[in-house]
Amino acid sequence: MNIITKQNKDELGEYAAKQGAVLINKAIEESGCASIILATGASQFEMLDHLVKQEVDWSKVTCFHLDEYIGLTESHPASFRKYLKERFYSKVNVKEFHFINGEYDPEVECNRLNNLISDHNICVAFIGIGENGHLAFNDPPADFDTEQPYIIVRLDDDCRAQQFNEGWFPDLESVPYRAISMSIKQILKSQSIICTVPDKRKAKAVLNTVKGDVTNLVPASILKKHKETVLILDKMSASLL
Repeated sequence: MNIITKQNKDELGEYAAKQGAVLINKAIEESGCASIILATGASQFEMLDHLVKQEVDWSKVTCFHLDEYIGLTESHPASFRKYLKERFYSKVNVKEFHFINGEYDPEVECNRLNNLISDHNICVAFIGIGENGHLAFNDPPADFDTEQPYIIVRLDDDCRAQQFNEGWFPDLESVPYRAISMSIKQILKSQSIICTVPDKRKAKAVLNTVKGDVTNLVPASILKKHKETVLILDKMSASLL
């Protein structure tokens, strides 16, 4: 795992987007197309702002959605489909975008997505790390063993508190308890992983990820086993290293 520290969130996002664009363009040059994974949340704001400005032939790119709440309508302010459509999908002309629909039967939706992603080699996954060390919605203790690409998960209290504190929900009780998430093994199948983690509130999770043992109690620690992972921090998130 390569660690890069930038001065602030905007520099972090710009660096991540430019590095990602290089990888996407390389995949297009080599294979004629590219498949990527996109995350959501406050950690991805600046990265997505810069990614849509990169010189990429998006018509050759297929996108997969990292995670989504179960039972949340697309019109809800916290909907990750809404987030990605507003910040990415509406701004570039991608070949395909396979969104997770949390309003469908979750078992059926997982099966649908599992069949779709099985036909794609992911060149780059753009992800973040949660305050509790989660990857996607794989909260601790995360399942490091499942081979299923998408799984149904239960959100822990720390994860739900983060979603509330970031302003996505009016109160803690409104935060769903369940979600559909890309699994750990599926994320690690990506050829490259670009993990952007800004803000002081993520500093402890970064410390545990980088300095601690690889454990499902700190799901992001598994990134140390992926040779093509770049962890991009700002000065605040790197403050405990």
